Amino acid sequence: MDFSATALQGLRRADAQLNQAAAGIASFGATSPDVASVDTVSLSAEVVALMSAQNLSALNLKTLQTAGEIQKSMIDLMA
Repeated sequence: MDFSATALQGLRRADAQLNQAAAGIASFGATSPDVASVDTVSLSAEVVALMSAQNLSALNLKTLQTAGEIQKSMIDLMA
């Protein structure tokens, strides 16, 4: 199993989640001309999504680091 590829895929997923949460927060308080000031975004849900994206990124970065250490160990053993 290629842990690096899995971790990179996870980082892409975290980036997409981060962008989606940021867009939700950016739209907070935005109103259309037809509608009275109605907030359609739950800030608490978006903050939770941001924290989740942060944790997902940190975990996948640690996985990449560990995969690199394993590869280095394998190279050292083969040398």
